[in-house]
Amino acid sequence: MRYVSRVPRPPLDGLIDDLYYLEGTAPYARLTLPPAPSALLIVNLGAPFHIRGGSDTETGEYADGCVVTMPTCAWDFGYPSRTRSVGVHFKPWGLAPFLPMPAAELRDRPVTVEQVWGRSAMAELQDRLAAADRPPELLTLLEEELTRRLSETAGLGLVRYTSGVIAATGGAVPVGDLSVAAGVSATHLAKRFKELIGVTPKRLARTHRFAYTVLTINPAEPIDWGALAAGAGYFDQAHFGHEFQAFTGLTPTRYLEVRRQFLRDHPGHALDGWALPAD
Repeated sequence: MRYVSRVPRPPLDGLIDDLYYLEGTAPYARLTLPPAPSALLIVNLGAPFHIRGGSDTETGEYADGCVVTMPTCAWDFGYPSRTRSVGVHFKPWGLAPFLPMPAAELRDRPVTVEQVWGRSAMAELQDRLAAADRPPELLTLLEEELTRRLSETAGLGLVRYTSGVIAATGGAVPVGDLSVAAGVSATHLAKRFKELIGVTPKRLARTHRFAYTVLTINPAEPIDWGALAAGAGYFDQAHFGHEFQAFTGLTPTRYLEVRRQFLRDHPGHALDGWALPAD
């Protein structure tokens, strides 16, 4: 599977982690993605894919692509036999300037790009992308579209600053301290977070802590779960296990088994590290 990515130029670099191009055959027909402190936009250039946004939603077909605000639960992504797309990994607050609605309206409810940007605009963008041959050209076209659509967003500076504090501490900062440091009420801060990210500061902190913990796991080595939980600031190993189950649907030991199987089946694969086989 071919994966090409790069960081966009300013001012988009303050909103986006990377732009990427993905092409090839996925390692599994369905993958489960645990919640991450990130939002996502995909413009599909191949056969439709299928997404189930949460345990209470039905699987939907996405032909033109999808928009996913920061999730609160694991979600399933079903690939066609061969896939081709360009996409954007946004910082938690980064999608807000490109949405016509509050992010909370899309929480755990992926929508098509057409539903966000409109049918004619989406068709025009896909036509321009289809005419490009090489990944760098595709990423430049996507970057130009995002730059054109960038809009002023009330409260973005506040949410960006406090989200940065949460990220810098790996989610371990007391949430009450954030509003005090920012000079606003906790209610005001939570409202802005829901509007721009889709979740409260507390939920973002939980997601950062979980992501930080999971990304420190090396599946090729023995894991001391107690030490890992303590290092990440969980109360105890039971608290860690409960959070792990809530975020992934798996126990920590089962997660490790699945990751190790992935490594054995697909060593060095571009999708290893976060996505998990859904079956």
